Formats: sequence, structure tokens, C-alpha cells
Amino acid sequence: METRRSSVLILSVLLAFAAVDVAAVVTYSSRLIQRFSDEAKLLKVPRDGGEVRWPERKSLEYYKLLVNSDFQRQKMKLGPKYDLIFPSQGSKTMSFGNDFGWLHYTWIDIGTPNVSFLVALDVGSDLLWVPCDCVQCAPLSASYYSSLDKDLSEYRPSGSSTSKHVPCSHQLCDSSPNCKSSKQQCPYTIDYYTENTSSSGLLVEDTLHLVSASDHTLNTSVQAPVIIGCGMKQSGGYLDGVAPDGLMGLGPGEISVPSFLAKAGLIRNSFSMCFDEEDSGRIYFGDEGPATQQSTQFLPSDGKYMTYTVGVEACCIGDSCLKQTGFSAVVDSGTSFTFLPNEVYERIAKEFDRRVNSTITSYPGYPWEYCYKSSSQELPNVPYLKLMFPLNNSFVVYNPVFVIYGLQGVSGFCLAIQPGERDVGTIGQNFMTGYRMVFDREKMKLGWSPSNCQDLADGKRMPLSPNGTRSNPLPTNVQQSTPGGRAVAPAVAGRAPSKPSFAPTRLVSSQFCYLKLLPLLVLLHLLVSFFPLDTDTHC
Repeated sequence: METRRSSVLILSVLLAFAAVDVAAVVTYSSRLIQRFSDEAKLLKVPRDGGEVRWPERKSLEYYKLLVNSDFQRQKMKLGPKYDLIFPSQGSKTMSFGNDFGWLHYTWIDIGTPNVSFLVALDVGSDLLWVPCDCVQCAPLSASYYSSLDKDLSEYRPSGSSTSKHVPCSHQLCDSSPNCKSSKQQCPYTIDYYTENTSSSGLLVEDTLHLVSASDHTLNTSVQAPVIIGCGMKQSGGYLDGVAPDGLMGLGPGEISVPSFLAKAGLIRNSFSMCFDEEDSGRIYFGDEGPATQQSTQFLPSDGKYMTYTVGVEACCIGDSCLKQTGFSAVVDSGTSFTFLPNEVYERIAKEFDRRVNSTITSYPGYPWEYCYKSSSQELPNVPYLKLMFPLNNSFVVYNPVFVIYGLQGVSGFCLAIQPGERDVGTIGQNFMTGYRMVFDREKMKLGWSPSNCQDLADGKRMPLSPNGTRSNPLPTNVQQSTPGGRAVAPAVAGRAPSKPSFAPTRLVSSQFCYLKLLPLLVLLHLLVSFFPLDTDTHC
């Protein structure tokens, strides 16, 4: 009897102690909020600042949205249907230099029957738009572009049997507050970085034609429904040679092509772009990159991922790392060249100038401040630029210059960086040359590895460059080599981001809470084993 009382007393003390510890664990709990509850509505902020559209509880729309969400989650649990997919005309991307604003382009097919479009690739914005039922569009004749051998296309929704109007009631219609009725076709307007550059029109749903690539199956055609901007009216750079046949937004927004492909369960929520030294490259949806790649996390802005923003801790010129050169930057293939916050730019440019063994000069018509004459017909050795990221990850730009060619070869070069007007920089396309850039939207990180951009579709992997360096980071100036060539300003296509938050995120692991209780639970188990409780009420 005394033994049982002792064991009961010990158990009581232990349970009381456990209760105190469990109370401490409860401190780290969080409330669950139903997706379409009134509390969730208060947290929803529309991008355009308009009124929040919210389904009425127990309405048909309410249940449709819940079922669709469950359906998409089940697809994600089953894993992607394909390892890699890419445009039906191939994964190859290309740059036409000055004629098309120095951006990279690829051919895509839209609609039924399919129509081909040469679209610019822009990770700085979300929407895929093409010239459509044009009121104000760029010329589409091949004779206007010296590097094309066929005319560009105009999209007509009425000519596609798979096209559907996107109504104002659609959850991805940002312009719904401006609609007169929920059944009205959703309008869109996107303003880009470059002054007075925009695209506007109506949203349409249609089929994007793709091809799958897998290690286990033959390539097969894939038809994916996506939302497209029927771009009736363009302005600014889009009338002067930048993206005349449309632009594919690859940003993190729900309306971007990667988002549609991942939500449909076709691919992993990741994609890669690769730019080589020969004005070509590759794009693959579903690519997570090699295990050996370096990476850094994307930074949210006010808790949201509106752009692919990264945090640079420091910049180095050659082996000299400079103080006070940390900054945040948007990684943007839709910007031809790189912009840095003004103070960071000044420190980098002055150190670069100090290390360059060439005569400084100026080249009228070029946007860069630090330009130099070349004493030979080849590019001289220039110091490399290194961007340092957390955990000692580094991104090396071996020739951060734009090469200027004359009749006899290289006549000079410029540091291909400009000062920006904001405290957020832009890592442009020129810095990505020679790298396989992976935008992992599931893990929210940027990956990179040196690559010569070989085809992944046949099961091969993009190997590293022979020495990890680049002999010529940029194409030659097409305007100089093409008689009568039109001068097109370097493109800046991405939309301006808000300032990202640098506040560190503190993660509390639930496993830690369980580990704290583990020794107590083991002791409790041993005591019960040695002193079993007698439930008999008779002494």
C-alpha cells in the first residue's frame, strides 16, 4: 500500500512538472484561420489597392474555390507529371542584340490552331501578353527587323477554338474594381520600369503548347491552359523594338506561366534559364538545378514574394572586398544590364577604375560612365566582380563589361553597370551570361551554376564550362555591324518592386519542444514499469 502511494505521489509530481513544460510549449502554438473566413479577408490586400473580392459563404463559388484548392493540393502530393517541359518549338532561347533591346527571346505556340509568337523572357513581371486585335502595336513585318526571316504574328481570340474570355469575377482579375459587371471581360494594364512603357488590353484563357522531357519516356506534347494578355495597345519601348511580338512574364505571381504549370501538377514549382556567350540559351520548366549549385534565399516584401529579390552582403572587385557594399536586388532577365544603388555603384566603379590598366574615355550614345580604350584588338584582362551572399555563397561575373567593336576588332569596353535611382538594385541579364539560373519557387531560393547551356531534353545535364570563365560575356553591337541598323535602348521590362524586408525570420521547431519532454516521458515510463498502479480499490 505504501509503495503504491509513493508511486502515485511521484507520478503526480512528474505529471505536474510535465504540465508546466507543456504550458511552455503551448506558447509557440498558432491559430488556424479558414481560407475564406472574415479574419482571412482582413489579411487579403489586393495588388491594385481596390476592393477585396470574397466568395459568399456556402455559395456555389465558395464551394468551387474550396474544391479546386483541394484538387490542386492533391496533385501536388502526387508529384509532378513531368520532369521537364519547354515550349513546343524547343527549349532554345536567343538574343538578337540591338534589334530587340538585348533581351532573350523564345518561340511559343498559343491557341487552336496554334499560332507562333517570338516572346521576350522576363522574370521581373508576371503576365504573358502578345499583340492582339491591335489598336497600337509595334510593326510585325520581318522587313522591319534585320535579324528575322519571317513575319511576327498577331493573336486573334476569335480565331482560336480554345480561347475563353476571363470575366471580372475571376480571382486573378486585378482590375475587377474598374469593371461595370462581374461578367464583363477583365481588362489589364501593366506599367514597366522604362518610362511610359506599358501594355494594356483584355485577359483571355487559351492553350499554351509545350513538350515534355523525361529520363524514362519519349518527349510528348503538353497542352496547358494559361491566362494571356490580349495586348491591344502598347507604348514606349514596346513600340520601338523591345518585345514587339509579346512578353512572357515568369515572376512569382499567380498569373505567371510557371504558376499555372505547377498548379496543374505538370511540373515541380521551379524553372531555369541559361544564357551562353553565343547569344543563345535554354529555358526549362520544372528544373531544380544540379545538387552542386550555389544558392541564396529570396527576400519577401511585407511578407509577400512579389519579385525575385535577393540580399547581397558585399561586393568584391578581384580579391578586394569592399565595405558598405551590401544591398538588395531584383534578379531580372527583363532588364538588359545591371543597376546598383548609387553609393554601392560609386564604390565598385572607383575600385574597378583603379585596377584597370587602360585609358579612360567616353563613347557618345552609350549609357555607361566608366569606359576605356583598348590597346589591342582583343579584350584585355579586366578584374572580375564577385557578389557575396549568406553562407559564403558567391556569384562571380568574370567580365562585367560591354565590349565595343570597331573595324579592326575590339576598340574599347565599358563597365556594364549603371547607378540606380532606388536603394534596390537590379541584377540584369548581362550578369547571368554563362550561368544556369534556377528560380526555385517551392523553396523560394535562387540557384546558379556555371554552364554552357547544353540541351537537357535528351537526358543530358548542363555541364560546367571548361574553366568556369567566359571569354566574351556579351554579343557584339549589332548596330555597328548592320548598315542602317536602328538604335534600340537597353530594355528594362520588369515592374518596380517594393522595398524588401531584411528582418530575420525566427523559426521555432516543434521537434525541439518534443525533445524537451522526451527525458521526462522516458522516466515516467520506467516508473510505471517498476511501480505499476493498482486499480483495485480494496486494500
